[in-house]
Amino acid sequence: MFTGIIEEIGIIKNIANYGNARKLEIISQKILLDSKIDDSISIDGVCQTIVDIKKNSFTVEAVEETILKTNFNNLRNNDKVNLERSLKLDTRLGGHLVQGHIDCTGKITSIIKQSLGILMTIEFPIYYKKYIVEHGSIAINGISLTVARISNSSFTVSIIPHTWNNTTLKYKGLGSIVNLEFDLLAKYVENMINFNKNSDNNFLSKFIDQPY
Repeated sequence: MFTGIIEEIGIIKNIANYGNARKLEIISQKILLDSKIDDSISIDGVCQTIVDIKKNSFTVEAVEETILKTNFNNLRNNDKVNLERSLKLDTRLGGHLVQGHIDCTGKITSIIKQSLGILMTIEFPIYYKKYIVEHGSIAINGISLTVARISNSSFTVSIIPHTWNNTTLKYKGLGSIVNLEFDLLAKYVENMINFNKNSDNNFLSKFIDQPY
């Protein structure tokens, strides 16, 4: 579990392809201070497991399912990525609860610099619109952001200068593909509602008018 507050920008040092899977070696500093093999790490919002650590880098293995659902297939050597260590229960939750399980990818269609902030619009598969609400939270490449407005198949976020300058968003342009993770609570609520609709008998009906 993560918070969506990026701790460091890492750099892809080496990518090794294994069929449709990839092994990524990433240069970092802060992340390595207390990390060890088997720890979870968020890389552009994707939860991965550290399988090797060197003096100034760590390695993860992105399996086929990860490549299919994320932008990892687009990564190249020297690309920059957002990094965050897993959440500690004794610290403040500065962003929102982020699992690191990417729902889909989106495409940046607009970047507008305002007097202070930056408005970024992202196009996404309309199927996932049910998980977005205005002023709700969303994770974009692992960054906890707030939805400012929604249209049919796109949403807009307003980014403060601090976030812009301390994440990889400043390196993105029109057409860039980003990882999206929608609100966890919305998906659980949907599942419970659908389960109740699809059940032959309502759960509570089993306890009504039963002889005792």
